[in-house]
Amino acid sequence: MSEYVLTVEKLMMHFGGIKALSDVSLKVKRNSIFALIGPNGAGKTTVFNCLTGFYKATGGRIELQTRGMKTNVIKLLGEPFQPTDFVSLRSFASRLYYKMFGGTHLVNRAGLARTFQNIRLFREMSVVENLLVAQHMWVNRNMVAGILNTRGYRQAEEDALNTAFYWLEVVDLVDCANRLAGELSYGQQRRLEIARAMCTRPQVICLDEPAAGLNPQETEALSGMIRLLRDEHDMTIVLIEHDMGMVMGISDHIVVLDHGNVIAEGGPEQIRNDPKVIAAYLGADEEELA
Repeated sequence: MSEYVLTVEKLMMHFGGIKALSDVSLKVKRNSIFALIGPNGAGKTTVFNCLTGFYKATGGRIELQTRGMKTNVIKLLGEPFQPTDFVSLRSFASRLYYKMFGGTHLVNRAGLARTFQNIRLFREMSVVENLLVAQHMWVNRNMVAGILNTRGYRQAEEDALNTAFYWLEVVDLVDCANRLAGELSYGQQRRLEIARAMCTRPQVICLDEPAAGLNPQETEALSGMIRLLRDEHDMTIVLIEHDMGMVMGISDHIVVLDHGNVIAEGGPEQIRNDPKVIAAYLGADEEELA
């Protein structure tokens, strides 16, 4: 098994004539906390969208090594339809399959989950229902088994419920299990979104600004939770965050983006004192800082 669970090489993402990402390369070690930082507009969320299948990268390679296999994330998304596809029935069927069944859920099935800058919970469903829905790939969905209420079907339902309550306990939301997700406080919704992602049984979880809007106490609790995922659940965490205190306190490795390019990488101490990073955040030239 490779030391690196995620490898990105020369990743490019263009929107028309706009180059959002230019040759971004990075490697994420297994069972580590990896931070992707940079000023607003640096391209951090675009990287996440490419990693998780919300965007199909314009170029480069994204390789995920999880569940004992290698996954080419870009290939999972399929190729665009071409005029020649309609000539060959086999080619057309292959393209149609990827368009219908490829994409983000296949990336998730391969072992990578994510949260979002803007919370995307099912607000009119209960907390526990949000976690049960997230397990749809792992429960028994056989209609006949459901109608007959077989032992295997009942066991699958019980396992899903146990998994949901396990993660509710991890994120300290057991008391809120039957409340509507939309009724929770902002900080509680953030924790619920992490629990929901964990219910998909990933080996890598991408957290997009999880501390946004949290107070210092909530941020400290979140930092402890992220360390817990790494240390006790063998998770690899890829983190986008603007709270530099949190980033420097929990990260094993940091990559810095600016205008879609990697400008620095290394440990927290190295990044903290890097002139290019300081210049990017302060909007000054390196010569001025020197």
